[in-house]
Amino acid sequence: MSDKKEGKKVSASFATGVVALVFLAVGYQTALFIHHAAIVKISADRDTPDTVFIYETAAGNHPPAEASGPAVKRRTERRSGRHMAASVAVRKNTEKRSYECFEFDPNTASEEELSRLGFSRKQAAAICNYREKGGRFRRKEDFAKSYVVADSVYERLEPYIRIPKVDINLADSAAFDALPGIGPWFAAKMVSYRSELHGYSYPEQLMDIYHFDQEKFDGLKDLITVSEPAPYPLWALPEDSLRRHPYIRSRAHGVIVFRENNPPGALTPEALAAAGVLSPENAAKLSKCRLAPPDF
Repeated sequence: MSDKKEGKKVSASFATGVVALVFLAVGYQTALFIHHAAIVKISADRDTPDTVFIYETAAGNHPPAEASGPAVKRRTERRSGRHMAASVAVRKNTEKRSYECFEFDPNTASEEELSRLGFSRKQAAAICNYREKGGRFRRKEDFAKSYVVADSVYERLEPYIRIPKVDINLADSAAFDALPGIGPWFAAKMVSYRSELHGYSYPEQLMDIYHFDQEKFDGLKDLITVSEPAPYPLWALPEDSLRRHPYIRSRAHGVIVFRENNPPGALTPEALAAAGVLSPENAAKLSKCRLAPPDF
């Protein structure tokens, strides 16, 4: 008997819980409906502002005793009445925003510019906050993945996104460090190796750096560019300067001897390889660099 009574009590408690849950769900849906209706009403009110009639006479702006007669002029003005701050906030959040389309960099665009592009104030602030915390959009696709950028918005803005590439001849170590797969060690090496080369002549020279392999290069090659470096004065530098070039190093004295015993027209990296001064590999790399012509 006790087991049966306990079973009945459990069933009654369960039924009470179910009824309470139903009432809670109905109450929540009712609250949502009322909230939505209130927003619609507040938004609609802006289209029916208060109407104020101002009566004027020919002699002045004081209202006459009777608003009739040929000497009376009547003017009607439409004015919106004052509204509570909460109502104004609802209107701002529900109003249809106009937008523009113009070229922009999502890494530098201001909140105002993002708003002009069609983002809400909250969305624009979220993008700026992401950047302030160290976030960066390296590619257009990175911007598309942001949770505040809807697919339809990205499709509209994609042709206008301009993310500058990193110029490996001008970038500092911080700019290198921001590239994918590059930490402080590689960033420092990229700067120092650029100095040894007297400037990068082509992007693939990054793979000369120790442990900078093809996979690492493929991960950032679409994010970098290289401006034209100053010509390397191969045929004019003294021996101690030539020794600092990674394609010459210990062969610097041989380069000096070769250029002193050959006419200017014969001074080429290929000729250095043929004479055994440089290895074919280093001569080939050197030939792809921007070299100053012999000046003697």
